[in-house]
Amino acid sequence: MKGRILKGVVTGIEPYGVFVQFDDYYSGLIHISEISDGFVKDPGAYVKIGEIINAKIIDVDDQMGHLKLSIKNIQYKEKYATIRRKIKETPLGFKTLSYYLPIWIEESLKNIREKSIDK
Repeated sequence: MKGRILKGVVTGIEPYGVFVQFDDYYSGLIHISEISDGFVKDPGAYVKIGEIINAKIIDVDDQMGHLKLSIKNIQYKEKYATIRRKIKETPLGFKTLSYYLPIWIEESLKNIREKSIDK
């Protein structure tokens, strides 16, 4: 299990770290020193309670179901949605496609004919 990256839910934030729940048995702590390579003043600036994050397992206590976790150097937050831009319609619409399609077909057929002659 060490080294695996799992998805979990942030269940608590304390000055010393972040608690994450994975299932009914396993939960873990991301110690403040495992949040970032830089200085971390407030773990709450990185995650929010209820947020689903990725965390890397650095140690396991199977008997207690506790995991030592890290979010250093991993993509711990999911990018849920890409920015969608509205497509600006041109005044010609599909007329451009209907104009160029026969030209493109003719060019492709010409290339096919030339390749078959070269063989």
